[in-house]
Amino acid sequence: MIEILRYDPSMASRWDEIVGASRNGTFLHQRAYMDYHSDRFADCSLVACRDGKPCALLPACVEDATLYSHRGLTYGGWLVPLKHYDATVMLEVMDAACDWMAGHGISRLVYKPVPHIYHRYPCEEDLYALFRHGAMLTEVNISTTIDLSCPLPLDRGNKSGLNAARKAGISVGESDDWQAYWDLLGSLLGSRYDTRPVHSLDEITLLHDRFPDHIRLYTATLHDELLAGVVMYLSAPVAHCQYIAASPAGKQMKALTLLFDHLIGSYRDLGYRYFDFGISNEDHGRYLNAGLVQQKSRLGGRGVVYNTFEITI
Repeated sequence: MIEILRYDPSMASRWDEIVGASRNGTFLHQRAYMDYHSDRFADCSLVACRDGKPCALLPACVEDATLYSHRGLTYGGWLVPLKHYDATVMLEVMDAACDWMAGHGISRLVYKPVPHIYHRYPCEEDLYALFRHGAMLTEVNISTTIDLSCPLPLDRGNKSGLNAARKAGISVGESDDWQAYWDLLGSLLGSRYDTRPVHSLDEITLLHDRFPDHIRLYTATLHDELLAGVVMYLSAPVAHCQYIAASPAGKQMKALTLLFDHLIGSYRDLGYRYFDFGISNEDHGRYLNAGLVQQKSRLGGRGVVYNTFEITI
């Protein structure tokens, strides 16, 4: 018998323990990450219990009559344990969750499963349960990912750019100057797209302070001039890029090519399985930024999809 409970803060410690032991949870699902923007989202995470013990978690928030895989996260379906949890249990959990939602005035579930590259062991029982509940695929975003166990080489243009950046004497490495990079990032996003980073400087530094081993800034510089940077979100087995940017001079000098070559090699040596450049979509997957995806592909990446499903309760 599966019982569904709504998460409350008294469960925080146990929640984090389960995330850490799960097949598919990442640091994004720890309460210290999820709760930093609790003022923006009404948390309605669910805890599935079997014989009185938690056996699965669903990071979620609620708005009107819709339960969302938490809207402050890129992904976050059911987080499940390695042992004693197969497709039969997943069906029971999804059945019980849908019954719970129906009983609490929720008529729609928007569900973002954890992409398979983040799985520490195969973990797609939820996709089968979605099918059994008549789920519709409503959004597909495509990311570009390198398999670090057998990485493809850079194309000719990037090899040439890499050599030029090295000859120019550009330095790459980890940085703690978040202010300088956020100034560069904000200026570029504002001038090109009339937008700004999703995280403010205060928010990203707060998250970095909470997760210093998981959120790290790397930059490329020449004579103390900041040319380019990328924020890495590290959830073994995936090294994931966030907030990639280069100044006009950095673009001309191929600073990002040198920085990515350094990061790809470093995280391969550290035992990561995938290097994920992130999605190249807008408008909920309907628009593909062709130039961006081609740029990532020329660095050796290939497509991995981030899906969204909906169930009518």
